[in-house]
Amino acid sequence: MDKLEIKALILTNHQAFLSKLDELSDIDFMKSTNGKWTAGQQLEHILKSTKPVARAFEIPKSVLKDKFGLASKPSRDYKKIVADYLETLRQNPDYKLEERFSPEEVDLEQKNEKLKALKEVIEKLTVGIENFTEPELDIYILPHPVMGKFTLREVLYFVAYHVTHHDKQILQNLRHEN
Repeated sequence: MDKLEIKALILTNHQAFLSKLDELSDIDFMKSTNGKWTAGQQLEHILKSTKPVARAFEIPKSVLKDKFGLASKPSRDYKKIVADYLETLRQNPDYKLEERFSPEEVDLEQKNEKLKALKEVIEKLTVGIENFTEPELDIYILPHPVMGKFTLREVLYFVAYHVTHHDKQILQNLRHEN
C-alpha cells in the first residue's frame, strides 16, 4: 500500500470504531463480561497506543535515526503484519501489557472527551505521514512493545489493524451476558 491507501485505511477503520462507540448505549459502553475491558477501556487503550505513533511522525528524521536506527530489512506487507501480530498473541497468551498502554476505567462523562481525543490523534497522525516520502516509510523504524522493530510503514499497517482488533473485542464482550 502507498501512503494514500494507508491513510485511507487508518481513517476508515478509526472512523468506524469511533462511530460504533458513539452509538453504543450507556449500558453497552460500560459493559464488561468476565473481567474483559469495557468499550471505554478499549477506546482508552487505542488512544494510549496511537498517541506515541502520532508523535513519532512529528519527530525530525535525524532524531528517529539516532534514537531507533534504520531498517535492516524490507517492510512486510499489511497481511503479514496482521498474521505476525496474531501469531505473537497466540504464542504469548499470558503477555502482560505495559502499564503505559493499560487502560484506566473510562466513565460515561469521559466518553465524548476520549472520542474527540482519538479523532484528533488520528488527524495528527495522518497529517504527520506527509512528513515522509514513500521510501522513508521503509527506512525509519520504531519499536513495538510486542513485535520488536517496525518500519514506519509497518507501524502504520499496525495502527490500521489494531483498532479493528479491539473493535472485534468490543463486539465479543457485548455478545456475552454477565
